Amino acid sequence: MPRKLKVFRTAIGFHDAYVAAASQKAALEAWGAAANLFARGAAELVSDAELSKEPLAHPGKVIKRLRGSEAEHFAALERASAADSRREPRASAAPKRKPRPRPDRKPLDDAEETLDGAQRAAEQLERDFRERERRLAHERQAAERAAGELVRKARSARDAEKLRYEEILARWRA
Repeated sequence: MPRKLKVFRTAIGFHDAYVAAASQKAALEAWGAAANLFARGAAELVSDAELSKEPLAHPGKVIKRLRGSEAEHFAALERASAADSRREPRASAAPKRKPRPRPDRKPLDDAEETLDGAQRAAEQLERDFRERERRLAHERQAAERAAGELVRKARSARDAEKLRYEEILARWRA
């Protein structure tokens, strides 16, 4: 046995939306509502037989009816704007969120400072090695000159000694 249809109503702008459905859940689905309008008090069961005729003739279909006349809507709008101009401006409905704090840059600054220090130390080390290499090159040149001089003197002494020996050997053979 099919369930008995009920007529439900909710406000949509300047209109009332009526729907004939078996349950509140079915009515919410027909309206495409994401929230429970009945729990919020934004939807209700209609008991007026005159208002229920058209929705019951088209079950499941949303029927829109203008709530009041255009003149009533404009009059309400003028009253609302006049009341708003007398009031202080309202704070927005959504609470202002605190801006998120800016990310902490100190770790990056510290890392950059460490990198700069390491680069300066590497450059200093390179300068120190270049200076040591320069000194060693001078030292080597001096040592090579001294060794060359020693070899030249030793060769000269040997040559003199060889010549003397050959003269002595030649006299001995003779």
